Amino acid sequence: MYRLDPRRDAVIVVDVQNDFCPGGALPIPEGDRVIPPLNALVRRGTCLNIATRDWHPRDHCSFTNQGGIWPVHCVAETWGAEFHPALDHSRLQLIVSKATTPNQEAYSGFQGTSLATLLRERGVERLLIGGLATDYCVKATALDARQAGFEVVVLEDAIRGVEVNHGDCARAIEEMRRAGCISFRTDQLV
Repeated sequence: MYRLDPRRDAVIVVDVQNDFCPGGALPIPEGDRVIPPLNALVRRGTCLNIATRDWHPRDHCSFTNQGGIWPVHCVAETWGAEFHPALDHSRLQLIVSKATTPNQEAYSGFQGTSLATLLRERGVERLLIGGLATDYCVKATALDARQAGFEVVVLEDAIRGVEVNHGDCARAIEEMRRAGCISFRTDQLV
């Protein structure tokens, strides 16, 4: 069991958006399966609840039609960029938009945002991270959090990956572990 401390913990829900779930433009296999454990955690109301989201302009550099590697996804102000309707986003106190400029990729919720400053202002020291995708935005957010000096708990039952290449998710989890992240299931948090 892992004890939560509301004075120093925050939950980060990474990119649980329509386009990353079944039926979206860039669906992650079983991406919507992260929602029940994340909802259970944010509904406790004991920690600061934050969500990140891709909020791309229509000509974002990550899109294949702009020379990137991904199909058009999570364009700001579209259905695909909205949080999945099953995610209880009424319990989110802070939303961080990332990758908002055409020529800059940002997998991490810390890249090009004021997330680290906002967390420090609230006295947060430890982050519980879940969402999409394990091998991209979850990994990048967790690694940047560690680099910024935060403790990180990866919510192993609340992540799913793209797995472009076989083993990408396992490699991402190992990279996060080597950086000092630990992992627990949401049902192990008390």
